[in-house]
Amino acid sequence: MTYLWSVFTKPWSALPGDELGKLVSGLGFSGAEVPVRDSAYVTPAEAERLLPPFAARLRAEGVEVISVASGLDEPVFAACRAADVPMIRVMAELGPDGYTASVHRFRQRLEVAAPLVKRYGVQVGVQPHHGRFVSSALGVMDLLDGLPMDGFRVVWDAAHDALAGDDPGVTLPLVADRLGIVNLKNVLHVPVEPAGESAGETVGKSVGGHWKPWFVPGAEGLANWSAVFDRLAAMGWSGPVCLSGQYSDPSVPVEERLVTDLAAARAASA
Repeated sequence: MTYLWSVFTKPWSALPGDELGKLVSGLGFSGAEVPVRDSAYVTPAEAERLLPPFAARLRAEGVEVISVASGLDEPVFAACRAADVPMIRVMAELGPDGYTASVHRFRQRLEVAAPLVKRYGVQVGVQPHHGRFVSSALGVMDLLDGLPMDGFRVVWDAAHDALAGDDPGVTLPLVADRLGIVNLKNVLHVPVEPAGESAGETVGKSVGGHWKPWFVPGAEGLANWSAVFDRLAAMGWSGPVCLSGQYSDPSVPVEERLVTDLAAARAASA
């Protein structure tokens, strides 16, 4: 299968488009997801002005913008249409009022966004995420049930699928009709370190049963990337594959890890 190998550019979110394009293409990627957030070079308030030239500068370096990570306000939709960016990625956050109320509230947000999806021709992609979000592929599919298939997509994520205790052999076919992007990263559970102990002293121990996710290179975690690509090939799916560039250990530069993980992903897909 042929994939559009992409990367989430959050680690370099302050860079202008020409610098970012050179960096991303130099790492071997031909696609990028770009944050459009208050902390990024392209902010929601400036998106209509900045995103089109920003995306054009990336394209000049051979990098296509596959999506933006942002909110569902109309100026972001307008900016994406003007920049020829096909998708806005979001996550369904859970509030203090609990799961049911939070999901109902987020569903209402999606319904409000539906006319914008149609007007601007820009999809909404919802990603499962561990913790205080809708965390499973099944949960996201339930959230999207009844919304237009071509406008509301699933951004499937290998690490968060593993954290949910799921199997890509089950969840990828489940989301197949809505699958928009496959996110690749990997993760382990590690014990929470008590005060005064180093990570090495707590290996294999947990504190009162408390564990935390620790994001690792692709070859080291709970998610089996080869199984992911085997299932994608069986499905005949060939959309964008986006490496998230999320690693909990800061001792190795993210660029170095991404080059290694891109090679691992290509090998797993062969």
